Amino acid sequence: MSKRSKLLFTVLMAFTLVMLAACGNSSTDDTESADSDDVVKAKVGVISYLTGSGASYGEAITNGINLAHKEITELGEVDIELKIEDSAGKQEEALSVAQKLMNSENVDAIIGPTLSTEMQIVGPEADLNGVPILGTSNTAEGIPQLGEYVFRNSIPETLAIPASVQKAIDKYGAKKVAILYGNDDVFTKAGYDTMKQVAEDLDLEVLTTETFQLGQSDYKAQLTKIKSLNPDLVLASALYNEGAVILDQARKMGIDVPFVGGNGFNSPEVIKIAGDAANGLIVATPWFAKKDDEKVKKFVEDYEAAYGMEPDQFAAQAYDGFYVMAEAIKNAGEADRDAIRDALAEIKDFEGVLGNMSFDEEGDIIMEPTVLIIEDDEYVVFE
Repeated sequence: MSKRSKLLFTVLMAFTLVMLAACGNSSTDDTESADSDDVVKAKVGVISYLTGSGASYGEAITNGINLAHKEITELGEVDIELKIEDSAGKQEEALSVAQKLMNSENVDAIIGPTLSTEMQIVGPEADLNGVPILGTSNTAEGIPQLGEYVFRNSIPETLAIPASVQKAIDKYGAKKVAILYGNDDVFTKAGYDTMKQVAEDLDLEVLTTETFQLGQSDYKAQLTKIKSLNPDLVLASALYNEGAVILDQARKMGIDVPFVGGNGFNSPEVIKIAGDAANGLIVATPWFAKKDDEKVKKFVEDYEAAYGMEPDQFAAQAYDGFYVMAEAIKNAGEADRDAIRDALAEIKDFEGVLGNMSFDEEGDIIMEPTVLIIEDDEYVVFE
């Protein structure tokens, strides 16, 4: 073979190898693309209370969602794009960002908003637009009844408060109570409505009912009245900022009877703000970080590694809520609002860090609460 022929043969062989390699790479890319096409892609909006006096709620919620999103993305069964918006805990802001998410961002589903007052206005709007919406922290009565696209995985006050009051009665033999609640907020007002009903159902004598407003800092007038009547228990419905200050002032005034709190007290912020004054507070919650369960232990460990703190109830409910939404998207098989709504409604016996979860026919969560008490500056099971 001549030198020219050898050179031509070498060039042809090199070209053939390059083409084979290119074809090989093309085949691999096609396979990856096919695999990628099998993954359901969806866009989920999050409305959270990230700035303002209740920002700790929103921080815990978004932390829980972001952790779940990271884990689900790594699993590769669904590909969810997150769009997180701040409502600052205000109805008008929550509605504005909800409309943005639904109309401009074209999200397939929404998680949030944080407060029941916000959901009261956002829920009907989502239902009107046919967008499935899942509340992970709304506990006021009537939330799932806002529309057939409205769900929640947070235990309502109507389940939590009766459990905690009954436990306190069993432990302390309480017969007389005082009630204290915020009367300018749907969430705290709903807690009061449940407390009033529970007192009637359990034949408790209500010595007085005292009210306050969001942002109030001085509760001496209300607490002086309560102290003079010497109740066995104080039932209080408040968000953590007001609730912690109430506990602090009550203890300084010599009110040492147990407090039974609504869902707003289910935050470590109560202990941070009130300190030792928080001891003796009784609450009911679906979440207990020290539960002897491998799923719970792993979540706590991963959350602490990511955020440097222990997850609270709001983080756990949001974490499970995002997993539930991802499961619904996967089961729907497509990024279709109606299909996701129907798949959410069919969720049964989902095992999360909160425990076993199902939705009833109205979109409300079915789950058993755990009653806790603060002792030595930490939440422990109330026995």
